Amino acid sequence: MTSDVVIVGGGPTGLSLGLLLARSGRRVVILERHEVPYPLPRAVHFDGEAARILQACGLGEVLPDLSEPADTYEWRNGDGQVLLRFGIAGPSRSGWPASNMFNQPDLEEAMHRQVVDTPLIDLRLGTEVTGFTQDADEVLVQLGDGDEIRGSFLVGCDGASSPTREVLGIEMEDHGFFFDWLVVDVALRSPRAFVPMNLQICDPARPTTAVSGGPGRRRFEFMCLPGEQLDALDNEAAAWQLLEAWDVRPETADLIRHAGYRFRARWAKQWHQGRVVLAGDAAHQTPPFAGQGMCAGLRDAANLAWRLDLALGGRDHLGLLAGYDDERIPQAAAVIGFAIELGKVICIPDIEQAAARDALMAGGAERPPTESPPLPGLTTGLLFASPGAGELGLQAPVAFGGEATLLDEAVGLGWRLLCSDGPDQVDPELARFFADLDGMVVDLGPGRDVDGAYTRWFDDLGATAVLQRPDGYVFGSGTDPEVLLESLQRQLG
Repeated sequence: MTSDVVIVGGGPTGLSLGLLLARSGRRVVILERHEVPYPLPRAVHFDGEAARILQACGLGEVLPDLSEPADTYEWRNGDGQVLLRFGIAGPSRSGWPASNMFNQPDLEEAMHRQVVDTPLIDLRLGTEVTGFTQDADEVLVQLGDGDEIRGSFLVGCDGASSPTREVLGIEMEDHGFFFDWLVVDVALRSPRAFVPMNLQICDPARPTTAVSGGPGRRRFEFMCLPGEQLDALDNEAAAWQLLEAWDVRPETADLIRHAGYRFRARWAKQWHQGRVVLAGDAAHQTPPFAGQGMCAGLRDAANLAWRLDLALGGRDHLGLLAGYDDERIPQAAAVIGFAIELGKVICIPDIEQAAARDALMAGGAERPPTESPPLPGLTTGLLFASPGAGELGLQAPVAFGGEATLLDEAVGLGWRLLCSDGPDQVDPELARFFADLDGMVVDLGPGRDVDGAYTRWFDDLGATAVLQRPDGYVFGSGTDPEVLLESLQRQLG
């Protein structure tokens, strides 16, 4: 059998990549070694950018029912004093709440339904990949049942221990920042409000995370202290004992999961070799404190999908995949670095060091809530040097003769030339080039920009046109659309 793209791994990264490729008309095979989706919670948070990617996968209608927005994230010391408070209410630049809490099995179930309903995707559960070889034109994938699949590209979304990465012999850049934690998930038997919804306890006696695990659920994480053995914590009795301080008991909640784990801070030194590419945990692992584990994998999928689509359309795959490495590795490394810095504040079991930290951060309750810092954008790659280039593009309500809706619902997420007052006549050759990319010119002039968000954005950029990429990032901005299109044409070759 021959496919456009073979994806190894059917978690959120692999499923989202398959859905994005299929929406571009590409044939995809997803190979997942487990016979059923993993039934227990893992990730519990996705941000506004991740929500926009899931929206592009066709899940926009179900996301609000699968998640709950978290508008406050509070850090307290062992005495209950507020050290830091993040205020994150309202929609983000991506049009979705900046912070969303969810139960991963519910999301994966929705993604599986979407995949099954997509004719261009062949999802094979219970299928083991035993090896692969590649040449200049394709990848040959060997399966455990003796079958073989040929694909133009292979993407390993096969987890932190990635056999795909091991076969390629790619080394990891490891920052050596790790701690052991016990993760406990519970389902509440009756509704209960936790204020704040998401809380970080920076207590040297036991650093603890207490956050939403999605509607009706809670996630607790307890740090393993020096001298303790994680195995001694990773049992049901110990989990209930730790939950007692939160008034969570067997009479009021069901214990869904307890699991000990060691987080890591590392990434692969290269994310592709030839026609074989890495994405998700196969390419990077991050400490949990910024809630970016699954989000990073979805960013990989969004960045990679349009590159593979262009390569399958005949453009130079070597340059496109080199651009994937050039853009995503620095971005992922910066996010991991941010999570490490948060972890250094939290993971302090020493009383004196914790007291010094508390003194430095004292007065958090008196300070107004801090906006969550924006995550790093793109600093290199397929960009046009101009205001906003490499930043996330705006998704706000628009109206094109009907009811107001978010921009991507109206025009889709792709190559979009957004214009503030209608575009000037574009050179026919450039117009044909843009059409070949399935590009669309979008007039966001008067009457279409529902609440003025795009008008303000264009004014901030000093631009009348913004060229947005299929992953939602800004290619460039300016007052002459032809300059943007000429640069894109030149860079794509």
